[in-house]
Amino acid sequence: MLAYEEDTPQTAAPDAGTDAQSAAVAVTPLILLVDDEPGVLSSLRRLLRPTGYRVITAEGGAAALDMLAVYPVDLIISDMRMPSMSGAEFLARAREQYPDVMRILLTGYSEVDAAVRAINEGGVYRYLNKPWDDQDLLLTVKHAIEQRTLACEAQRLTELTQRQNETLQRLNAGLETQVQARTEEIRQTVMFLEGAQRDLKTSFTNMVQVCASMIEMRCGAMARQSLRVADLARRIAIECGLTGLQVQDIFHAGLLHGIGKLSLPDALLNTSLDRLSAEQAQQFYQHPLRAQMVLTPVPQLEHVAQIIRHQYERFNGRGSPDRLTGPAIPIGARIVAVARDFEGLLAGEIVKQRVSGDQAMEMIKAQSGLRYDPDVVVRFVAVLKQQGEVMPVRQITSAELREGMRLADDLLTRRGVLLITRDSRVSAHQVMQIKHFETHEDVPFAILVYAEACQVAPTSEP
Repeated sequence: MLAYEEDTPQTAAPDAGTDAQSAAVAVTPLILLVDDEPGVLSSLRRLLRPTGYRVITAEGGAAALDMLAVYPVDLIISDMRMPSMSGAEFLARAREQYPDVMRILLTGYSEVDAAVRAINEGGVYRYLNKPWDDQDLLLTVKHAIEQRTLACEAQRLTELTQRQNETLQRLNAGLETQVQARTEEIRQTVMFLEGAQRDLKTSFTNMVQVCASMIEMRCGAMARQSLRVADLARRIAIECGLTGLQVQDIFHAGLLHGIGKLSLPDALLNTSLDRLSAEQAQQFYQHPLRAQMVLTPVPQLEHVAQIIRHQYERFNGRGSPDRLTGPAIPIGARIVAVARDFEGLLAGEIVKQRVSGDQAMEMIKAQSGLRYDPDVVVRFVAVLKQQGEVMPVRQITSAELREGMRLADDLLTRRGVLLITRDSRVSAHQVMQIKHFETHEDVPFAILVYAEACQVAPTSEP
C-alpha cells in the first residue's frame, strides 16, 4: 500500500505561474518513510512537516522499492521490524539498486545486533532507537540531507568538470589544427618573402655587374676585371670576419670602384698611374668623389659610395681625398684598395709593365703600414694562399691563342654570349672557332689566360 503526504504538489499542466514552483519542488529534498504501522508514519509526517521537506510513505519494503523506481528519493527512513521483508533486507536491496540514496534505520533496543548488521550490509547512514527523540531524529535527518546534497553537488561538479575537460580537449585539438595551419601559412609566406628578397638581391647585384661591365667597356679595362676585384675584396672581407651586410657592400664597392672613371678623358684612362703628370694625377683622383655623387640617389648604396670615396686613402694618412689615417679609413675602403691594386698591377694599370701574381703580392706586402692596412694585407696573403699558388694572368689576342692554353676568365662576346668557361683548356678546334667568331665582332676579343699556360706545349686534349 502506498501513501502520500497530503501537501505534496500534484501533476498539472504547466503555466506561467508554476515555473518557480516547479523549480522549488525540484530542489526540495524528498524523504521516503517505510513502516508497517500507519500510526508511526503519521507521527513521522507530523514531525517532518515544519521542515519543508517533501514526504512520501510506504507500508512495506516491496511497496517502497516500487516507489524508489518512480520518485527521486534523497533519504529513506525505515523501520527494522516489518512483515515479509525486514528493514535490513529492504535497505540492503535499496543500497544495491540506488546506492546514492541516504538510509536511516529505526529499531528497538532488542534489535541492536540486527541494526549493526544492517549498517554493515545496507550501508545505513545511522540507526535510531524507537521510540525516538524528536530533536535527535530531526538533526539526523538534517545531517543526512546535507550529506546527500553535498554528494550530489560533488557529483554534479565532477560531471561538469569532465564535460568541460572534454570540451576543452576538443577546443585544444581544433586550436592545434588551426595553429598548425596558421604556422604553415606563415612558413609559406616567409618562404615567399625570402625568395622574393633573394630575387631582389640577385637582380640588384646583376644590375651592379652590368654597370661594372659598362665601366670596363668605356675604360678599356681587361674583361671582368671589376668582378675579380669585387670577388677578391669579398674573400678578404670574409677572412677579416666581417658581417654578411658588410661583405655585400664591399663586393658591390669592388664592382663599382671605377664608375667615376667614366668622366675621365680617354688619354688619361690609357695611361698607367706611374706615368701621370701632377695635373693628370689630380684629375684622376677626383673620380671617387664623382662616383659618390653619382651613387648618392640610391639609398642602398650609401655605404658602398663611402667605400668608393675613400678607396685611395693611405694607411699613413697621405692619401686622398680626406687624408684619413689608419682605422679612421672605412674597413671596406682599406680592403678594396688592396684588391684593386693587386688586379691593377696584373693588368698594367699602376705601372706600365705588367707583373706576375707573385710579384704583385710582394709589392702589396712592401706597402703594408704605408699605403695599406697591415692586417688587411695579412688577410689578403692568406686568401691567395687558400687559392693555392698565385697564377699570373696575361691578356692575349686570338692570334696568340694556342691549343692547351688555360683560360683565366670566361670568354664572352661583346653581347655577353659565353663561348668558353673559365679554367678550360683550349682545343685546336676551339681556337679556330674563336678566330671565326671574332670576324663577326666589332672589336677583337680580350682573352685572359694563365701565364704558365702560354708555355704549355700543344696537346690533343679536346
